[in-house]
Amino acid sequence: MKQVFPLLAFLLLSAGVFAQSGGYKVGDKVADFTLQGTDNQSVSLSNLADAKTVVLVFTNNQCPYAKLYENRLVTLASNYSAKGVQFVFINPGAGDAGETLQEMASRSYSPYLADEGQKVSRQFGATKTPEVFVLHNTDGEFTLKYKGAIDDNPQMESGVKNFYLRSVMDEILANRPVSAGDKRATGCLIKKY
Repeated sequence: MKQVFPLLAFLLLSAGVFAQSGGYKVGDKVADFTLQGTDNQSVSLSNLADAKTVVLVFTNNQCPYAKLYENRLVTLASNYSAKGVQFVFINPGAGDAGETLQEMASRSYSPYLADEGQKVSRQFGATKTPEVFVLHNTDGEFTLKYKGAIDDNPQMESGVKNFYLRSVMDEILANRPVSAGDKRATGCLIKKY
């Protein structure tokens, strides 16, 4: 019994610390990661060192919110690519039934990566789809500048008052401080497995 109590106390304390960590915080340096793409090629964050900014979009084809944001995200990715912003779409539930990654990639998601085992989702603390993480590149090192919501109205693009993601990208590209560091994402909970 004397040996069980310290072990139990250690496990409870460790679980509390892990639960509070919640992934990267705004201002943290981000470690490199590698995921498999729809073309069966591996994509690493370090492969994107030519981009000024990288926007990671955790999304899932089974989520109604992700479907509502699909056109907005594709438009943003297209409009900002010439400015040095690289969008990367990551599916944290690639094991889900339904549409394949290749089918999703064919709709202009590029690159579209599978986070098998959800290692990267956990690393970033992604909890919903869609949820974005904006990384600023400084000499090949990526720093988290924003995480959370794309805007303030998932239902209707015409009703958006605050374009969080667009504003953050504009501020980073203009070398201005980011005004919105963390906005709670609205979406489907990422099913942990």
